[in-house]
Amino acid sequence: MAKATAKNRIAVVGGGISGLMATLKICEAGGEVDLFSYCPPKRSHSLCAQGGMNACMDTKGEGDTTYIHFDDTVYGGDFLADQVAVKGMCEAAPGIVEMFDRMGVPFTRTAEGVLDLRNFGGQKKKRTVFAGSTTGQQLLYALDEQVRKWETKGQVHTYIFWEFIKIIKNKQGVCRGMVAQNMNSMEIKAFREDAVILATGGPGQIFGLCTASTICNGSAVGAVYAQGAHIGNPEFIQIHPTAIPGTDKNRLMSEACRGEGGRIWVYKNGQPWYFLEEKYPDYGNLVPRDIASREIFDVCVNQGLGVDGENKVYLDLSHIPADYLERKLGGILEMYSEFMGQDPRKVPMTIYPSVHYSMGGIWVDREHNTNIPGLMASGECDYQYHGANRLGANSLLSAAYSGTIVGPVAMKWATRCNKLREMEGWLARKSKGESLMAAQEKAIAQPSDSDLRLYEESLKEARSIHMVMQPKIESDGTEKPPVIDQNNLYALRMEMGDELTDEELEAARQECVNEFENILQMNGEENAHELHQELGRLMNKYVTIERVNKDLDFCFGEVKKILARWNNIGVTDRGHWANQEAMFVRQLRNMILYALVITKAARMRDESRGAHFKREFPNRDDEHFMKITVADYDPKTEEPVITYEDFDHSLIKPRARTYGSK
Repeated sequence: MAKATAKNRIAVVGGGISGLMATLKICEAGGEVDLFSYCPPKRSHSLCAQGGMNACMDTKGEGDTTYIHFDDTVYGGDFLADQVAVKGMCEAAPGIVEMFDRMGVPFTRTAEGVLDLRNFGGQKKKRTVFAGSTTGQQLLYALDEQVRKWETKGQVHTYIFWEFIKIIKNKQGVCRGMVAQNMNSMEIKAFREDAVILATGGPGQIFGLCTASTICNGSAVGAVYAQGAHIGNPEFIQIHPTAIPGTDKNRLMSEACRGEGGRIWVYKNGQPWYFLEEKYPDYGNLVPRDIASREIFDVCVNQGLGVDGENKVYLDLSHIPADYLERKLGGILEMYSEFMGQDPRKVPMTIYPSVHYSMGGIWVDREHNTNIPGLMASGECDYQYHGANRLGANSLLSAAYSGTIVGPVAMKWATRCNKLREMEGWLARKSKGESLMAAQEKAIAQPSDSDLRLYEESLKEARSIHMVMQPKIESDGTEKPPVIDQNNLYALRMEMGDELTDEELEAARQECVNEFENILQMNGEENAHELHQELGRLMNKYVTIERVNKDLDFCFGEVKKILARWNNIGVTDRGHWANQEAMFVRQLRNMILYALVITKAARMRDESRGAHFKREFPNRDDEHFMKITVADYDPKTEEPVITYEDFDHSLIKPRARTYGSK
């Protein structure tokens, strides 16, 4: 894409892989980025991705192709992902790996020096590139290094330890800015932006105990949902089959453990029972995560065969040579040893499924535009690529790929904003002595009926970034204003709306200041952290591995009660410096709203598909539910309104998803 003639300002919220990739692509196109992050980017949750990233490199001669990767992804997602979008991601994957390789990511290699590959769930081909067991960290560090280069050039302005609060829409409903708060000084500031990209990760903390970091709370998604953004497929929550249960949080034991030969088993009739290998001989321990989690749940809860009578099974690596494990899985094994006090090279690990990832998120189109013009989303906080279940190692791929898509798209949008400003500036200069608005109105009369009939055609043309000729420089050095296409200008003004005024920015900022001050004055009887724990227990009990309609109804009612109780929270810290309690209270409300969306969507989808399993409806129902769930916020009831929309599933015909089960 051509470099912009003037800097365009884009806000990127989130310093993980998707946010940094979007930032990098915007800077390469000549734009400027305001980068907001809860924490230093190198501490973003992306670093917790351990096992690798899928891409058809075929360095081991297995005859892998991007089409097979595409088919595995669609099949693994139970045919609920937009197939055109997924195909684009799978085809781009090898190039993304090569890009990271050139950035210096230390991918593990074979003795011959080519990229090593490992197995991952739901894929018969070895397709997962990896950097030991710290792949996410290595990708994140490489991107952070690249973005810092642009920061030194003045094109990236970092706002570390700033929390996103809300977007700012102009009179036409277009996102033209945002409000954020400094997590140390508590300063609340409004930012004028040409576009806003949310790359804020998943909502794991809504479920309390999970594998996600404490910053993965879904608050930003809940905030824009309350401002009118659609949420897509929220009911599809991935339960990772292998995690270390904990009292503070659950810790992931990567799928790479099974990819390198780890086996899951329990004792049955006094003998080791490798139940996944017995039931799914084609895939064994590498069945997709939703299937493995349900099988472990069944063995522990329904059959009562968990280790020592508890909800745990063995994940066994002890049969694999220790030096091989150290080279391929060293970081994971070290973590287990530190937290459990046992050496997994010598004894089997004990694990149990845990909430891990959200396939659902903010609804976006194939270019990652939300339904709010000027607002985009990418990474785990969008819903795009995984359908009803994500394949392991597709998360790093979708994060990186969505960043490469949304960055240039945001840049094109911002460039159109800049062109509109440029056009209106020329019009104002044509009418010296008059206000900008008066000059605009004189230059562009109210469109006639014939103009309006032509509007749809001109709007498509208006999407080009080349909306106005560059001013002609005369021989004496003076600028001659270009000829302005009034139809295109009208289309641009209809699409972008008005620039935010200083008064509108201040009004949005002050609204957030007032909300925060009201939180500081809350003097009720409820404790925000206890409410959060109650919310997590409810969601983990009723909206995870197995779902029952009457239980979902009960859960929805209880979450509604928690939302009402939020108003009776008492705040103990009323200070204006690093007040984490007050910020958490604000986040908690957004989390509760999001929890209602997840629960209501799960209640209404009466089928079993991917990670969404109902006992009463154990089969997939393509006739009624081969559709995307779309949730909208009803401000009167504070409840979600659920509808469904069609999507493109024309490239691969739906088929039964069995994985060779007996």
